[in-house]
Amino acid sequence: MKLTAETPVQFLKGVGPRRAEQFARMGVRTVEDLLYHVPHRYIDATTVTPIARATVGKEVTVVGTVVSKGVLPTRRLRIFRAILKDASGVIECAWPGQAFLDRTIHVGQRLLVTGQVKHYHGRQIVPKEQIVLDEAAEVAEWQGGSGTAGGEEGVVLPVYPATEGLSHRMIRKVIREHLDAMLGTVEDVLPVELRRAAGVVTLREAFERLHRPQGMIADHERGAWEAGRRRLAFDELLDLQLVVARARHLAKHARRGMRFENRRELTTALKEALPFTLTAGQKRAIREVTDDMTSPTRMHRLLMGDVGSGKTVVALFAMLLAAENGAQAALMAPTELLAEQHAATLTELLKPLGITPELLLGRMTPAEKEAARERIRTGGARLVVGTHALIQETTEFHRLGLVVIDEQHRFGVEQRAALMAKGEAPDVLLLSATPIPRTLALTLYGDLDISVLRDKPAGRSPIKTGVRSSAHRAQIYGFLRDQCAAGRQAYIVYPVIDESEQTDLKAATRMAAELAKSLAPATVGLVHGRMKAAERDAVMRKFRDGALDVLVATTVIEVGIDIPNATVMVIEHPERFGLAQLHQLRGRVGRGAAESHCILLSDAHGARARLQRFARTADGFKIAELDLKERGMGELTGARQSGGVTLRFVDFERDEDLIRVARADARAILEGDPALTASAHRPIRQRIERRYERGVELFRVG
Repeated sequence: MKLTAETPVQFLKGVGPRRAEQFARMGVRTVEDLLYHVPHRYIDATTVTPIARATVGKEVTVVGTVVSKGVLPTRRLRIFRAILKDASGVIECAWPGQAFLDRTIHVGQRLLVTGQVKHYHGRQIVPKEQIVLDEAAEVAEWQGGSGTAGGEEGVVLPVYPATEGLSHRMIRKVIREHLDAMLGTVEDVLPVELRRAAGVVTLREAFERLHRPQGMIADHERGAWEAGRRRLAFDELLDLQLVVARARHLAKHARRGMRFENRRELTTALKEALPFTLTAGQKRAIREVTDDMTSPTRMHRLLMGDVGSGKTVVALFAMLLAAENGAQAALMAPTELLAEQHAATLTELLKPLGITPELLLGRMTPAEKEAARERIRTGGARLVVGTHALIQETTEFHRLGLVVIDEQHRFGVEQRAALMAKGEAPDVLLLSATPIPRTLALTLYGDLDISVLRDKPAGRSPIKTGVRSSAHRAQIYGFLRDQCAAGRQAYIVYPVIDESEQTDLKAATRMAAELAKSLAPATVGLVHGRMKAAERDAVMRKFRDGALDVLVATTVIEVGIDIPNATVMVIEHPERFGLAQLHQLRGRVGRGAAESHCILLSDAHGARARLQRFARTADGFKIAELDLKERGMGELTGARQSGGVTLRFVDFERDEDLIRVARADARAILEGDPALTASAHRPIRQRIERRYERGVELFRVG
């Protein structure tokens, strides 16, 4: 059978229906998908150190046979240990807190481990990662028997992202056997002049370098595969820049937005009535929003600010500008609790002006919803706050002039568009409490103008952040009891809901029951992502209203409600979270004037320096920069709204030149061919339409 890019992987020799289902779990369904399923790391045989030459203080990679193993219980945690042996000698490996490895690593297996050699009753490696090598096929590859690499350069093993039932070794075997045939299906849609200007290789060469790496060390510090990665990164960046540039053009110019006048009626009244002074950042953002709303084109702006930076107040000034021009303004929040909080905040701030915002929630009674919708339809409600209920067909606006969307990444493109469609090209203000480095923001949100709030309102106390081990658990619990006895509240966050045989992590459900006893007489509640929304909200309301002292939770509280009385945040296994996510969780406390604390409870020695860096840094934008350097795109683009695509291959530290070129190329292409209908650009448009849900809509001719 002749392969094409669209050939299902099921029909590749060695795959079949069962393995095809396993591949599908990773998004791999066709030959093209399999080519894009590139290794996430490589093992270079030339870097393997004989065990006898593994000296203390050095980072090494060794390969040996497991000759013995076991779990050592200690007072603080359980340690999995294994003795590895090769032709030159033996060495002990230790995995603190990873006793579950006893179920997956067995005597007689060949194991590759990478880590620093330490002295602990002799030489010991604490591996950063390990791979079980198959004794037949894998050893042959190490000896150069496969022919994929060999000779003086040694052997390079690509390690692929895998899934349950489908190991990286099986994936490597399938790709190795079919790579030449799959490369024959590759069609390069990038015009030659663009490729040469960007300095990237052909698409076929990119896949060959990634799947069949050679000369790892000699070619580049990160290997010969780097040129392949850069080509795929450029494709991603070009497609994204074409999408955001086209979206920006359509959003701002396709339909004439409402032209507001800065009448300074309600906005000046609000400024004079505020019980606090606006920060310099808030004043600047209000000016930028006002300039947008009074311009001939439609506002399409992202207001990005750290937790507690005062975005809601800026949004309120924009809403009042719309209202004093006879238009309505709607603020949509992702949860009912957050919508209720916004409504309460706006109500308090608007009391001196005699304005009460309308609240529309799904949990309201039919009669309440009908009455609210009637006021919205007739224009009696000028400022409206709600959730998804705002975009239902039964909700009609009299004259919607401004749409404000809070935590905008929580809404899909379609949901945002549905609210915008309620009016005649309303202005749009998106709010985000997730700080993003500028380069990343311009790349992901190039369709938006961006305002940034960096300073925080006066009166906010800094949050004291500390890193502690489980040896301090009793002391921490005592501190929690003292805080609760003093009338304060606390959060305790866990990375998982239930315990698993695959991990030794503490889980929210079991710990909630234990904490109810350990922290008595403090009252303890539990929320997690598998609870029904109504049940979760009921617990959160009890915590908000002071009926619960301690809230045990998973990251469902990352975007939460403002509870000034909560002064302690304890995060278990913080090494499992990205720094930006830790910062969002920390931002749940410190909302009032009382001294607040964030305690990172971890026994992962390798993560201590990273956690200490976080503890010393309070600036969300600096933390986002650290996160980008440390974890790459995953943490920051994982929250990219539905309708976008995660940038899998872009490295923002290394690809600044590609970002500049892609942005310039996208502008030049669209200037001469706005709908990508020219023969040279049509294949790029088709690729965009496959990658992006909105591709067809954005590049529809006419």
